[in-house]
Amino acid sequence: MKHLINKPDTPKTDKTLLFAHGAGAPMDSVYMTFIAQAIADHGVAVVRFEFPYMQERRATGKKRPPDRMPKLMASFEEQVAAWGGADKCVAAGKSMGGRVASMLLSENLVTAAVSLGYPFHPPGKPEKVRKDHWQSIIRPWLIVQGTRDPFGKPPEVEQYGLPQSAQLHWLEDGDHDFKPRKASGLLQEDHWLQAAAWVADFVKGLDA
Repeated sequence: MKHLINKPDTPKTDKTLLFAHGAGAPMDSVYMTFIAQAIADHGVAVVRFEFPYMQERRATGKKRPPDRMPKLMASFEEQVAAWGGADKCVAAGKSMGGRVASMLLSENLVTAAVSLGYPFHPPGKPEKVRKDHWQSIIRPWLIVQGTRDPFGKPPEVEQYGLPQSAQLHWLEDGDHDFKPRKASGLLQEDHWLQAAAWVADFVKGLDA
């Protein structure tokens, strides 16, 4: 299984969203599957793929740690080349996948990037902010984050100085998977639908 493709019934853009998974779950997780289809429902084609370590894990059934960033980036670049090149592709990903997408964006290897649950820092280590490449980001970057995400909460992120081309949307009471607490009265599915709508609007807006 090399790819999972969600094609819209009525395409609203010629851009393709390449959607990469996070460190621990594959491309056909409930999260990835739901959001990919929800984005396609808004008229944007979504292609999911897996990094080499996840492909190997699928083949052997044995857990493996993620590949190093150069290998992750090279794998993502291959997908961009296969699906139309930088002008046609928006790099997107959940958590680690979203970080790799932003790395490609910093080298102008894609037209734009989307990070769902960007891992601003390791949980419990707010001093280790993953932002060295931000100064090179000049193309559009969408970040969707839960306000309870241990990888980066509003008080921290507001101090980071995101690139001018970045736009950040918060999902109230959402964790790293955008799941809110029951007491909030909010639903994870609604957060997923909202995230997908933001992503689709972002991609379609690139044609303006």
